[in-house]
Amino acid sequence: MEAETHAPAWHFTSDVDEFLLHAQDFLHSRPDLHTVHLTVTEQLRRRGPRAYGGRPPLLGRLVRADGTVGAALLHTPPYALRTTRLTADEAETLVTALLDLGHPVTGFASERATAEAFAAAWQRGTGVSGRLSGSERLYRLAELTDPSPLPEGRARVAGEADRELLIRWYDGFVADAGLPGGRGGGDWADFRLSYGGVTLWETPDGTPVSMAGVTPTVAGQARIGPVYTPPELRGRGYAGAVTARVSRAALAAGVGELLLFTDLANPTSNALYQRIGYRQVADWAEYEFAE
Repeated sequence: MEAETHAPAWHFTSDVDEFLLHAQDFLHSRPDLHTVHLTVTEQLRRRGPRAYGGRPPLLGRLVRADGTVGAALLHTPPYALRTTRLTADEAETLVTALLDLGHPVTGFASERATAEAFAAAWQRGTGVSGRLSGSERLYRLAELTDPSPLPEGRARVAGEADRELLIRWYDGFVADAGLPGGRGGGDWADFRLSYGGVTLWETPDGTPVSMAGVTPTVAGQARIGPVYTPPELRGRGYAGAVTARVSRAALAAGVGELLLFTDLANPTSNALYQRIGYRQVADWAEYEFAE
């Protein structure tokens, strides 16, 4: 008798521990390409299911015919739904599964080819066309080089006394990037302060002028971000200096792969990160869908 086979199928849950029980090995297989899924699930594990907003997450894994996990999904409203790499057929399968589940999708982000395949499949399945709303590039640190010349000043890890500043700057970053606010700057600052996850660059008189965050390390990888300098202080080298210092500190702490995303619409930041040693891994795209 022939062994029974099953078509690939999506399995969904809102329980991060259940999701990781089945999907962790897959996510760890490519820490660079799976950085968002790794860091977001780590925050859900640490901070609870509403770490990103008022609704619980949707987590999913694509189980292939041989029983292995071939892709992963996460959705933490109000942010876009994200998946790892999908073939065009897998994108079609996902659209069908989401429609059967009755799960609303107003945004989708992934590597560019996957995002394009999903947008096309979503339009075929719903009649709703997607609008390209953002393009990013994922970089990995190759060999760190401090910017030259460095601006005057020094880097230091932010502490509790900096909480209000971090909230203001996080809100400024969110506004500049056009991102949804999620739980807000206060929750973000509290979590980052809990593990020393923000570094400030300050002038010789002790005035903070720029910040760079870093995520907790998961599967040997961590991701730099957000990087923010107030508009009136830009163009003085502060962002490059603080990014280089937080990168060096992460390497000294044993991070194996150090990653960051940039907005492809911002040539200044893309050139900056390449100058200090970051190299392209892949391009990402985000689509919006009308409700």
